[in-house]
Amino acid sequence: MKIKKAVVPVAGLGTRFLPATKAIPKEMLTIVDRPTIQYIVEEVVASGIKEVVLVTASGKSAIENHFDYSFELETFLAQKGKLDLLREVKHISRLIDVVSVRQKEPLGLGHAVMVTENVIGEEPFVVVLGDDLVDAEVPCVYQMLRVFEKYQEAVVAVQRVPMEETHRYGIVEGEELEDGVFKVSRLIEKPAPGTTKSNLAIIGRYVLRPEIYDCLHRTLPGVGGEIQLTDALDMLRKERALYAYEFEGRRFDAGDKFGYLQATVNFALEHPELGARFRKFLKEVAKGL
Repeated sequence: MKIKKAVVPVAGLGTRFLPATKAIPKEMLTIVDRPTIQYIVEEVVASGIKEVVLVTASGKSAIENHFDYSFELETFLAQKGKLDLLREVKHISRLIDVVSVRQKEPLGLGHAVMVTENVIGEEPFVVVLGDDLVDAEVPCVYQMLRVFEKYQEAVVAVQRVPMEETHRYGIVEGEELEDGVFKVSRLIEKPAPGTTKSNLAIIGRYVLRPEIYDCLHRTLPGVGGEIQLTDALDMLRKERALYAYEFEGRRFDAGDKFGYLQATVNFALEHPELGARFRKFLKEVAKGL
């Protein structure tokens, strides 16, 4: 089954970045010269997926506008002879076909996925969180699609975290079948200290089968009074197989201030025009510490 659609939840209020996000969606905060959401979408496109379902809320129209055609801007750039910028703007508007679905209440990630049911239908799909960046030679989503093609069951991306931080994540327990691939035996959302020996934390990448919707409808509100996708996945793995994949690459939580700064430094160092100058600047700063 070829996966054609990706769901990107972007309905959150971004309170961790206030006051910057009072009028700007957190997904539109720039990392070097691109908004966070563009890095996400480019990963999806590089993985062979062109249809993106944005789960939005009030005040998020800037995200949809970013990927739309802008006649005025393109005409202005063409008239001024700014052809490099014109090519970049055209590239953005041609990246994806966008469908938007409103999440009318902030009832959790599971609920955000659930509201896409009528758009996704009876086909497998990808979920990519709008503030989780993965810098990898092979796109993280593409790595996961290869696992899905082999096992034909849902796959969650995981990374190892310090044991003292497991309470901040959904945690996977399971048997390693091959290098980096685990058959999941248990999922726990934000486990209390000492309740699991696993440090495999779920990050914002999922390959899901349509059966997840039935599980979501049967999932009761969990941690924080929200419908947790982790709880629905734990229900799913009791009814059919579920796999976890320890991806190759470096992940940044761009929804967190420190993670955002880490991502900015990482992508700035890799920038073809700014990387060398920025590296020199960092070395000068380091000398003064």
